[in-house]
Amino acid sequence: MPFPAARVCWSRREPTDHRSRASQSVTRGWGGIDRLPVTVAPARPYNRSDWASAFVNVEQELTDVALSPVRGAVPVELRGTFYRNGPGRLERDGHRVHHPFDGDGMIAAMRFDNGRVQLTNRFVRTEGWLAEEKADKVLYRGVFGSQKPGGRLANAFDLRLKNIANTNVVRLGDQLLALWEAAEPHALDPESLETRGLSRLDGVLKKGEAFSAHPRFDPGHHGRPCMVTFGVKTGPRSTIRLMEFATEGLDAGALLHDRSDSFPGFAFLHDFAITANWAVFLQNAIAFNPLPFVTGEKGAAQCLQSKPGGKGRFWLIPRDSGRFAGQKPRILEAPDGFVFHHLNAFEDGDHVVVESIVYDDFPTIGPDEDFAEVDFDTVPEGILHRCRLDLSRETVKTERISERTCEFAMVNPDRQGLSAQYAWMAVAERETGNDPLQAIQKLDLKSGTTHTWSAAPRGFVSEPLMVRRPGAEAEDDGWVLDLVWNGARQASDLVILDARDLSEVALLELPLPVPHGLHGSWAPTH
Repeated sequence: MPFPAARVCWSRREPTDHRSRASQSVTRGWGGIDRLPVTVAPARPYNRSDWASAFVNVEQELTDVALSPVRGAVPVELRGTFYRNGPGRLERDGHRVHHPFDGDGMIAAMRFDNGRVQLTNRFVRTEGWLAEEKADKVLYRGVFGSQKPGGRLANAFDLRLKNIANTNVVRLGDQLLALWEAAEPHALDPESLETRGLSRLDGVLKKGEAFSAHPRFDPGHHGRPCMVTFGVKTGPRSTIRLMEFATEGLDAGALLHDRSDSFPGFAFLHDFAITANWAVFLQNAIAFNPLPFVTGEKGAAQCLQSKPGGKGRFWLIPRDSGRFAGQKPRILEAPDGFVFHHLNAFEDGDHVVVESIVYDDFPTIGPDEDFAEVDFDTVPEGILHRCRLDLSRETVKTERISERTCEFAMVNPDRQGLSAQYAWMAVAERETGNDPLQAIQKLDLKSGTTHTWSAAPRGFVSEPLMVRRPGAEAEDDGWVLDLVWNGARQASDLVILDARDLSEVALLELPLPVPHGLHGSWAPTH
């Protein structure tokens, strides 16, 4: 390993059994008791039934329910709303989805104000959700392999895509957008979470046009903050539409910049990264054979597979707000591996540096596999890498910057597109090997020092969100928010951590289960 193995310090634990630890030091545990470092967790620090128990339907929609800390206190300075999106209905009329990514989207909103937190949750009232609620049965296939009852014949030639609005949720102007990257977003009321309907963003989008579920928020590289996002039209040649929207002021939500570029090959793009002057995409070496989808054998995503001998490509598109506006995109060959998510990107002279979570191969679940019984030893693990793209020489150098299985990594939002010292991410409890995500880790990208908060053995984390303290100057001054599945309670916990050392600030128990989810965002109260 490039960095010393982390030494751990267990904190005093309450019945929920979450714990904190910091590398290379002894931290003060809960209640002020210091503990000496001990060895790392056992080889299998989780019970599969605890992990699988999160795959349940959400049966309640709550409105402004007060959440009280069972440990600690909610910081008064933390004012805003923590939004999360993810699959909330995984079974209907005894018919379970084949993959949780096919579950109907449910938004959870946790509003922070003066040391208090209130919870509201709502399903996104999509056309498909409303139809299936009325019929009380499954009417649509899913992209990730979920089929209608009736076998292959009942699914063959049904090529409709059900917009399930389950992947991300962001605030843009006076709208809250529930995102699903194969079609338009759904607009919701930011306070009540009432679904307003499909949004084409005041005519920016055409009917059915793809709109990414992974926007990036520029903190103000060119004088004002904005949301940068994209849509993809795939085929033998793929077209990327790059868009930038105002996020503040009277024109919040207005389209600022818009360009389209075509590239050779099929594009499978979930995420991208931005710098002040570039939008950076990694075209994975993926092939798509739609025939099994058409004939009812597989979902569309199951028809993707790594292209033997294929090479990925970095596509660098000049931002129209930057100094290379109007120039042609740059294309460089990427190292082997598959990428869902990027941590960050930044410019260093003629170099563009991209930090990404890389898998050895495209992870998928076959038609005959049960997602709740997946063998983690056979699934590729995500490892954080750094690629240095030399634009003048058109070369790429890569290095591993961590050895621990990780996902859902982020930097301080003010460092988006700039060199950052710290990253926060969800990691496996073991320092090597693939397991469910059970811990939150802060990684010093320069020294390799880590701090870790663990939910093991019965807790499982989701995407952590770093929220900077108002007026903070230090890059790691703020908090980390996370929803944790608590296998002991069969429900979810909201944890607030100090972003500097991941010491626990407060833990609040939600009165309902929130299944393992996808992405979320923070909207501050101004």
